Amino acid sequence: MTKDQYGVWTPSANDIESAKVTELGRLLGVSDYDALYRLSIDEPERYWRTVTDYCGIVWQRPYDRLVDLSDGMEFPRWFVGGELNWVDSILARAADPDLRDRPAIVAEHEDGTVGSIPYRELPEAVGRFAGGLAELGIGRGDRVGLLMETGIESIVSLLALSHIGAIAVPLFSGFGVDAIVARLASCSATALLGTTGFHRRGRWIGVLAHLREAAANLPDLSSIIVKRQSADEELPAGWHDWNVVSASGVAHAAKASARMSPDDPFMIIYTSGTTGKPKGAVHTHGGFPVRIAHDAAVHFNVGRGDVFCWPADMGWIAGALVATTALMRGAMLVCYDGAPDFPDWSRMSRLIERHRITHYGSAPTLIRGLAANAAVSMRGDLSSVRLLITAGEGIDPEHFQWYQQNFGHGAAPVINYTGGTEVSGALLSSVVVKPIVPSGFNTASPGIVVDVVDDAGRSLTGQIGELAVLGPFIGMTKAFWQDRERYLDSYWRTIPGMWIHGDLVIRDSEGNHFLRGRSDDTLKVAGKRLGPAEVEDVLLELPDIAEAAAIGVDDAVKGQKLVVFVVPATGGARDAAALSVAAGKHIELRLGKPFRPEKVHVVSQIPKTRTSKSMRRVIRNIYQNRPPGDLTALSNPDALDEIRAAIGQ
Repeated sequence: MTKDQYGVWTPSANDIESAKVTELGRLLGVSDYDALYRLSIDEPERYWRTVTDYCGIVWQRPYDRLVDLSDGMEFPRWFVGGELNWVDSILARAADPDLRDRPAIVAEHEDGTVGSIPYRELPEAVGRFAGGLAELGIGRGDRVGLLMETGIESIVSLLALSHIGAIAVPLFSGFGVDAIVARLASCSATALLGTTGFHRRGRWIGVLAHLREAAANLPDLSSIIVKRQSADEELPAGWHDWNVVSASGVAHAAKASARMSPDDPFMIIYTSGTTGKPKGAVHTHGGFPVRIAHDAAVHFNVGRGDVFCWPADMGWIAGALVATTALMRGAMLVCYDGAPDFPDWSRMSRLIERHRITHYGSAPTLIRGLAANAAVSMRGDLSSVRLLITAGEGIDPEHFQWYQQNFGHGAAPVINYTGGTEVSGALLSSVVVKPIVPSGFNTASPGIVVDVVDDAGRSLTGQIGELAVLGPFIGMTKAFWQDRERYLDSYWRTIPGMWIHGDLVIRDSEGNHFLRGRSDDTLKVAGKRLGPAEVEDVLLELPDIAEAAAIGVDDAVKGQKLVVFVVPATGGARDAAALSVAAGKHIELRLGKPFRPEKVHVVSQIPKTRTSKSMRRVIRNIYQNRPPGDLTALSNPDALDEIRAAIGQ
């Protein structure tokens, strides 16, 4: 590995030779990554047959051909004629003599307690709980809510639901009653798996009251199963204890999994929008798990013996993605249930040190927090780290390089990864066999043809455009739950023949891509289009600014005017007026006079989702005195009051 003066990471000969994607390339008979990518597009049948063999996908019946497009490219059927239950590919690891005695899951909780389960015990644990679910009448096609903190029980629950052919509906552990009811009512869920509560920053967060109130508003629920944190916690009459249900399914433990079509759903996961009800993305046995197993090898370079950790809540797509990444590749999954800065900012580096984590993932917001508290956050031994991941939103080059230099001790590559709830894994990412530019993506994911286009669908280079996918791909949602029209409107009808993903991207002449925000957050000042992330990256160059959010608001003269909210860095400038002036001048200097902001507001926090994404649309709606929109994903409601105060509402 080498780095030039611009921070570009360049792989060594050993990096390339030992990479999992290089192993895959040898099986395909190609000499380099670019040839592998071309083959994935030109010969998809050969590519995916080799991938599924390489990744150890277990088939109940081998498939005949890769895809059937008779219902249109918007509704592909993958692995035609085959049968598989994706959980079999994980449980088969128990028979591997090199893996059976290794931990499959290690779960560390905020209070410091740690539990683990080896691969050899995973089939019985999943089979037992699957049997207990079956005894309660839960079976094939039933939708089941899953609201549990990340840990052994929640992952066993997810696998057990798929084992019997039921459909998991993940729910964020911090959701309020309305958000729970909206999602479970939308899919007519008949059962709910929950928890009595968990700890955050040393405080007990009870969940039972929310579950009780939600259940009262969900008449279709026939079974509620709850994991108790202590034996003395009482459950409402008729509810079931998670451990009792598991114990009741012993006779089922050795039974085979349900035979499933690759098109059968195993998960419905909801995303929030600014208007309307949440969208239920449907993921299938032959979609999401196959794509994630592929990405785990190709992009994350994960294999047996590795130790994978990416703290994520089971209620979002990252929860299932993280579990699938590790377990489908025979790695050890390290879960963490708690605040990343408790009891102090060293928690993540200490976690890495304790478990000798080799692959670590983080959202950009957490990276910025770690960087702002580097004196503490770096106290743990990070020498085991071989690869880092960042995902969830765009990251500025400065923090990208800080992450690599510090958590990656200057040697580990940082894999930028972007896709979303509706596409399973990556549309754009990086591979460790090509140079990686700070905050960039060095490839489209194999098997996916992407472009950057203008409003008419014309290809762009060196200009901001829409991220477009030019055909169907493994991992794409099987529409939205019982709402095909909304799915078509969301992705396929903006520019006919293209999946328009909603991300703004710029592609350089060397083929690197850079996120520039969501397209519905696009700024267009005096006819000039600008991504909010471009403004925010410029602001984060100033050492006195820790966070930034840029929005475009209506203006009779310019069409839109730029308004910016910034959060001062710890120990930075205390004079809000001076910071506001400095921020405005810096934007003008870096982006040009037309983009000098109309106003810079200094606040202590920016509204964020529970996955740490800035809620620019909510800020924009409040600024223009409109209803804020869907707030179910908002993690810090106090920030809205501060935004209103800043703008004088």
